[in-house]
Amino acid sequence: MDIGARLKAFVGRAAATAGAGKDPVNLPMIRHWCEAVGDTSPAYAGDAAIAPPTMLQAWTMGGLSGHVDRSGAHDEMFALLDGAGYTAVVATDCEQEYLRPLRPGDEITFGAVIEAVSDRKTTKLGTGYFITTRMDIRVGDELAGTHRFRILKYAPASNRSASEEPGPRRPRPVINRDNAGFWAGVAERRLLIQRCGGCGRLRFPWLPGCNGCGAQEWDTVEASGDGTVFSYVVMHHPPFPAFDPPYAVAVIALAEGVRMVSDVVGVAHDEVRVGMPVRLEFQQVDEELVLPVFRAVGRASGAVG
Repeated sequence: MDIGARLKAFVGRAAATAGAGKDPVNLPMIRHWCEAVGDTSPAYAGDAAIAPPTMLQAWTMGGLSGHVDRSGAHDEMFALLDGAGYTAVVATDCEQEYLRPLRPGDEITFGAVIEAVSDRKTTKLGTGYFITTRMDIRVGDELAGTHRFRILKYAPASNRSASEEPGPRRPRPVINRDNAGFWAGVAERRLLIQRCGGCGRLRFPWLPGCNGCGAQEWDTVEASGDGTVFSYVVMHHPPFPAFDPPYAVAVIALAEGVRMVSDVVGVAHDEVRVGMPVRLEFQQVDEELVLPVFRAVGRASGAVG
């Protein structure tokens, strides 16, 4: 039996069974989440609070000690792929479906199943298989939501000499009907922030409706470009084509009061600090792609980054 057929045999097998959230849905975690993303919706506070729908997976996480309810299906599949040379992995996308609001006090349970394995695919990263895992989250017997997570497990493409071909291109951003205006602005070297047509609230990232008043009408304002580092991480691994770790990725607090994730340039990764002033600039990554990045204020243009 070839590896493709052996992988297909994993479809339908459980990846986690009888999982239980380590904590009930609770207001402190909701508050921390909302503070981190800058969401001040009244729906997430007070006696009638619900949890933000996007926290769905957060209630299933095992923390540093993990869960003891995992099955061996994922480990078996990864061992099979690793043994066949498909040693690299990259997350490709996730989808969530919200069926029931989660409220403080709810005790969640979950189970996960390997839902799909693709035929062998060849990508710019290499050749491999897309694997989709579906997690069902419940409160009692009631399905509250589903979380689908897809990865590519692949054999890295062989390195080519720089004299033979240009280096690998940066991944393209996912552009859809909700954020197309943002990327059109970036192409013109303008950083546009949505402004609600109902309450005037500024929001980022772009959304189809206001998370404050619910209005769907909006226009845009152009960011001044001033900001500070609100928080950051230093990426050390895994090595990924077109990226050269270590490098810093930060949540930037813009002067307008919204936050966005971007690279910090013009300063070594180990010199980035919370509160560091930064200034917007646009980086021409290749012949097609322009990205907004933030340069540490006061650093010379030839500095690291």
